[in-house]
Amino acid sequence: MFPKVPDYHKPNKPLIPNGLGVIYVLGSTAYLFFLHYQTEIDASSNVSPALTLAVCILFGGFLGLLDDWMDLRWRYKAFFPLIAAIPLISLARRLGLRTSITIPLLGTVPFGDYYYFIIIPLIVTVATNTVNQLGGLNGLETVCPAIVMIGLMAISGSLAILLYVPLITWLLLAFLNLKGKIFVGNTGSFAMGITLAAFAIISDLKFSLVISILPYIFNSSLILLTYLFFRTKAQVSFDGEKLSSDHRRSLITFVTYRRPLTEQRVVMIISLLVAASTSVALSVEWLLL
Repeated sequence: MFPKVPDYHKPNKPLIPNGLGVIYVLGSTAYLFFLHYQTEIDASSNVSPALTLAVCILFGGFLGLLDDWMDLRWRYKAFFPLIAAIPLISLARRLGLRTSITIPLLGTVPFGDYYYFIIIPLIVTVATNTVNQLGGLNGLETVCPAIVMIGLMAISGSLAILLYVPLITWLLLAFLNLKGKIFVGNTGSFAMGITLAAFAIISDLKFSLVISILPYIFNSSLILLTYLFFRTKAQVSFDGEKLSSDHRRSLITFVTYRRPLTEQRVVMIISLLVAASTSVALSVEWLLL
């Protein structure tokens, strides 16, 4: 049912089913549509957090599926998430969501109308693309987003119900991905990135999201800067047992720079970095309460 691609970091490069992220998209949206059906909404607004999140996940899944099919260049697909920001802008305007962000030491920063047309698209674009860029190893593109999702759910109050089924579905895929049985593909990583961004906006946890994904932002910054200035890409070598690199052009190559590590060890180290940044985000959010 699913196309198979080589697992380049395993001996003999076995073929693994790719694109299983579509299961996350279908399961999550079906659950969110059910929540929308069960929730009473204001007839004048005709929107709900569940419906908005479902539409965003559908957008993310479709864009990721399109990338899996066509292998789009980054210069094009980097701006695709802007489409998914449209339902979030509609929700924020119709429900009158807070258009400011509380930042420690700086206080509450109001953005007014700029929040709808600059901040929301920026958050969606950055979160989606950075999550999509950190992958390539079994478990990396599934375990790390799950950590961020759990962290956001822990401080979102009653809105955590929106992510009950998405989290369970993603954890099942993460288990299989960690075992090297499946890949979620761009379909999964795009959908997950938009899930995190949309949920953070809906639950007013934008600053917490930014702190949580700092390892992602660091990874994307390294990749973009080295490509812009040196026109080179990050590559990791595999000797049949361990990964290593002779440069630091991404988070993976930074961790394996002149230090051969197994694939599982690299995933564990990066997952711990994401867990640490998410823990900082939770601590800051609890201090602000």
